[in-house]
Amino acid sequence: MKILLVDDHQIVCDGLRMCLDADSRHEVVGEAADGRSAIQMAGELEPDVIIMDVGMPKMNGIEAARQILQDRPGKVKIICLSMHADREFIAEAFRAGVAGYLLKSSAFEELDQALDQIAAGRKYISPAISDIVIQDYVQQGSGAEPSPFSTLTSRERQILQMLAEGHTAKAIGSVLGISHKTVHAFRGQIMTKLDITSLPELTKYAIRHGLTVVE
Repeated sequence: MKILLVDDHQIVCDGLRMCLDADSRHEVVGEAADGRSAIQMAGELEPDVIIMDVGMPKMNGIEAARQILQDRPGKVKIICLSMHADREFIAEAFRAGVAGYLLKSSAFEELDQALDQIAAGRKYISPAISDIVIQDYVQQGSGAEPSPFSTLTSRERQILQMLAEGHTAKAIGSVLGISHKTVHAFRGQIMTKLDITSLPELTKYAIRHGLTVVE
């Protein structure tokens, strides 16, 4: 099983690699530090499985997973890792098509179980968050606040995340291949959709809904 590791913390990648290398069934073929690099490396290395952090700068793991699975349908399986049991991220991860979702606090044995489960064609949800998934399913349609995943497009979420992380319109445009004027236009659309009138409020919204993290 060829595995690509994606995490912006090198110590996490080092720990995962050490544990995975101890099992002859697994081969770590590469590492990426952000979502955009993960998309590129997934195409170049053609891994069987990607173990990917959710909270990463510039492009979070959910957006990267969605793009990778669109580019390589049926050819790769993705396991998301997260420090937080964010309901919206868990639900959206599975909507994007990931095969598993684990908390970083889990022991490595749980990741090993997840790899075995997805190799057998099944999904894996960490027992620590299974209650959250069930509760979210029960509460669907109960009038809960719309999430950014249901309100914003993928491009709008990418721009919102980068704005919240303090990137300028020019820097965002350079990364996304669009003009700074287009970035400003997107920011206006985002604010209108969310009924938010200032950048500080926009940043608070992104943090509250888990689109970016404060370290």
